[in-house]
Amino acid sequence: MMRRMISSLTKVRRQEDGGVTLEFALVFPAIFFLVLSGLELGLVTLQHAQLERAVDLTVRDIRLNTGVNPQHDDIKALICSRASFINNCETSVQLEMIRQDPFNAITVPAVPDCTDLSEVVRPVRTFHNGLENELMVLRACAKINPMFPTSAMGKALVNEEGQYALTATTVFVQEPS
Repeated sequence: MMRRMISSLTKVRRQEDGGVTLEFALVFPAIFFLVLSGLELGLVTLQHAQLERAVDLTVRDIRLNTGVNPQHDDIKALICSRASFINNCETSVQLEMIRQDPFNAITVPAVPDCTDLSEVVRPVRTFHNGLENELMVLRACAKINPMFPTSAMGKALVNEEGQYALTATTVFVQEPS
């Protein structure tokens, strides 16, 4: 009985059928997760670049349009119209504009005030329109759901709510009219 079992196991061990299938079954999940992580990283990079560009173009408009005093909703609408790859931009982006004294240290909070898509949008934390020749810091923060939350990159980026935060910060001086 034992000899028959040992000879059967020896025959199975010597067979080479299914070797490629076994290699595929072992290697494919790792390669698949790497591909998904690469796609997630590409999407994060694209969305961050779009947010940075939208904030820069909007601040450029603010600087060049002397005499115009844009309000929070106007600035947010401009940023969202230019950030085309950010879904639900109006609800997922939070803006902060803070006056700064150029002769003292910058006092912008280290942690950005981002929205949480699971809650009602909080009111604006700090948003002061600058006077002429006043140094302003504008920070936009967007909470975004990952495209592939089960990929290695998606798991590494997300917070407790299952989202990741992208921030864009710029500094400008309100030009005199």
